[in-house]
This record gives sequence, structure tokens and C-alpha cells, in this order.
Amino acid sequence: MQILQLTKKFPFPIRDGESIAITALSRGLSQQGCQISLLAMNTSKHRYFGSDYAKELAWYKQIERIEVNNKLNVFAAFRNLFSSSSYHVNRFISNDYAAQLEAMLKEQTYDIVQLESMYLVPYIPIIRKHSSAQVVLRAHNVEHEIWERISANTSFAPKRWYIDHLTRKLKNVEVKMLDDIDILLAITKRDLDCFTMLGFQGRGHVVPIGIDRKVCQIDTKSFEHQPTFSFIGSLDWMPNLEGVDWMIKHVWDSVLAKHPYAVIELAGRNTPKHLLKQQQKGISFLGEVPSSIDFLNQHSVMVVPLLSGSGMRAKIIEGMALGRVVISTTLGAEGIGATHKQNIIIADTAEDFAAAMNWCLSNPDKLQIISQSAHQFIVKNYSSSEIAATVLSKYRRMAIAV
Repeated sequence: MQILQLTKKFPFPIRDGESIAITALSRGLSQQGCQISLLAMNTSKHRYFGSDYAKELAWYKQIERIEVNNKLNVFAAFRNLFSSSSYHVNRFISNDYAAQLEAMLKEQTYDIVQLESMYLVPYIPIIRKHSSAQVVLRAHNVEHEIWERISANTSFAPKRWYIDHLTRKLKNVEVKMLDDIDILLAITKRDLDCFTMLGFQGRGHVVPIGIDRKVCQIDTKSFEHQPTFSFIGSLDWMPNLEGVDWMIKHVWDSVLAKHPYAVIELAGRNTPKHLLKQQQKGISFLGEVPSSIDFLNQHSVMVVPLLSGSGMRAKIIEGMALGRVVISTTLGAEGIGATHKQNIIIADTAEDFAAAMNWCLSNPDKLQIISQSAHQFIVKNYSSSEIAATVLSKYRRMAIAV
């Protein structure tokens, strides 16, 4: 089966959640015998300048990387206020990307064109014009829902009005696209149910983020000393930035009050300069780290203070697979199905989050029990090869039906 995968970012290095999700499924499909080609945007926001990805992305038959300028533009954003189009989506419209897509569709016959984001739906007309491939949308999130939650957590009224305005237009695009695709792959059942409520009546399936069992190895060294905390995630993604800010302002002092020598290291791509310069006891911002696995293994506890967002957190899957004890909000752990106090710790208020962190510091001997349970849970439920086999069977049945 020939599959063309379209992405709004170049999925390398494989460190952030989106890149993990993109590569896990494509690698799994390749292992099932599919021929996968990648057409990726290399955006100004997530630009990768290197050329040393051939080995790490070796399963791709072809890789095309197109430079796309999607920087926020004040004048374009202002003009968009008077337009019915979505500024969120418009930032990913590129003539160069469209031309390369057309060229690839003319050169190769594909069975499936898989869009790894609703921000790529403007390219569906090109696919329909030049290919008979089935169009698959892999929805990593319910995008407008993320912005609704961000708006709800925004206190400054003018900013909240602006976010609401953009969110309504984004939702309109997200609803309309449901009639333009052949199959929808949602990351969680909750997301699929949400799309159904928005009017989706086509073929939809839940396809969670998987992880390669080869990386599911527990390193127990961090459990031999006093627990320390880690956070990892792209800090140019507003929900991550919002959650980190909340934790620093409303949680961390309560941790220090009981454990003055507590330590947390925060890593993330595109960390804002004001965070890198932050000086607060026990907190270190490292920026982007070379290896997320090595970084996570240095700390026995991983925190996910997420207050807004949608979909599934790939970093939680990765952290649990590595046997990290994860403290997350209910929203952060959404769609994973983990059990509180068995293989994950759930805390939604600042008081509960601080209490959970303090409990870990006071009970280091109990952390490895949760660690082992977390690891076993992920190995059993989130194998990327098994998830890919399920997706391929659906693609084959769809091809036969056509």
C-alpha cells in the first residue's frame, strides 16, 4: 500500500509529542509492509536546519521538506479580523507546499493520503484533483476546543475576546472539513465523540499514539536517590506554557514549604527567554535537550500541569513507558485510561498538585511500585506495531469497499 503522509512540521528530532505521534504510526505502517512518503512543512516556528535525519527516518521511501514561513504577522492578523477565514489555518497555506504536493501526486499513485492535522485541509482540493487516493485525517486534537479552554483561562477581557473570535472561525473550518475527508482517525474516543457531535457521519476510528517497545526500558537509577521532578514539552505551545506558569505561581512554593531542597528541571523546545532567565529556588529551565529519554530517566517523577488542550499527550505515554511516575491533571491524562494511584497520579487543583509532589518526596520507597505498573500498562495497551496493524487493516477494508 502506497501512503503519502502530509505534516505541518518536520517530525525530527523525534522529541516532542507531535513528532512522536507522526513517526510512531508511519514507522509501524512501514513495518507492516507499506511504502510511506513524507511531505513535511519546515516552518519558521519549528524549523530544523540539519540534514542528519536519514538514519532516524529510514523507513520513509521519500522525504520532501518544504520551507514555510508561518510566523505571526500583526498586519495579517488584523486584516483577518474582517475575514471569514481562519488565521490559524491561513498560516499553513503555502504555494511551494501546494506545488510539491501536486508534483508528488502526478509522479506516484497513492492509495492513501494521510493528513496529520486539520491545518492541512486546505490542500484537499489538490489531492482530489490529482489523485484518487482516499483522504485520511489523523486528528491529533479537537483544535478549536484547545482554544476554547485557553480562552476560559484568560482573564484579560480584550485578549479573551480576540481568542474567542479566532476560535469561532477555527471551529467553522473544523466542522466544514468533516464533509471533505474519507476517514477520520481520532487520537481518543472522547475526540471522536466530539467530532460526531459536530456532525461527522463518516468512517471514524480511535487510533491512539503508540510507542516502540524497544524504547520501553526502565532505568531505575533515578529511584536510588531523593526524587526529583521533570517537565518536558514544547514551550511555544500555549497550553504547555500556561500549565508551567500555573505550576510555578500556584504550586511550587507549597512544595518548597515542606521540602526546601526539592528540584524540578523543565525542558522544552523554543523555551521563551524570560523563562530561561528565571531564577527561582529549585527550578531550572534547560531549553531543548538532546534526548528526551535521557532527560526523563534522570528524574523519577514527571509532571504534566496541563489546564487546556485536547487529544492525547505523547509525552505521558513515553514517560510511563520509561517507568516514570507521572503526576498529571485529569485533562493532561485524557484518553490514556490510566488509573489514579495505580499507574499514574491525578491532581487537578494547585493544592492537590502540590500534595502529590510532596507525597512523592516523602514516599520514595513507594514510587517504584507505580513505576512498574505504569510501564506494564503502556507495554500492554500502546504498542505502535499493534496499533499500525489495526490501522492498516482498516485501510485495506476501505480500499476494497472503494
